[in-house]
Amino acid sequence: MDELSRVALALRSVRPDAAGSEEDLHRKVAEALARAGIAFLHEARVAPGARVDFLAGRVGIEVKCRHGGRAALLRQARKYLSCTALDALVVATQSGVDLPRRIAGKPVATVCLSRNWGIAL
Repeated sequence: MDELSRVALALRSVRPDAAGSEEDLHRKVAEALARAGIAFLHEARVAPGARVDFLAGRVGIEVKCRHGGRAALLRQARKYLSCTALDALVVATQSGVDLPRRIAGKPVATVCLSRNWGIAL
């Protein structure tokens, strides 16, 4: 299994609280990555002016408790994936978002965290 798939699978175990904060969600993501044996950095700078929430190897992880919509996430994903430090990106959101499977020629995976409870918002 490649690193992108390992990270996405680990994030599918995250069970966010409906009223939880972004900090709480970051803690749960860190715990899920650690349980899966995935080494990571939190708030990793991947280029000047570009900092991903988590970096696992060369896979960036962006976690959104509430996001500003698909267009904003696409802009952010393009910014991150234009960095040579990243080979792939996982976007984990409370509510689902439809992103292309490739951005800037690099693979993208999305994880809808509310589905981890068996619901989709």
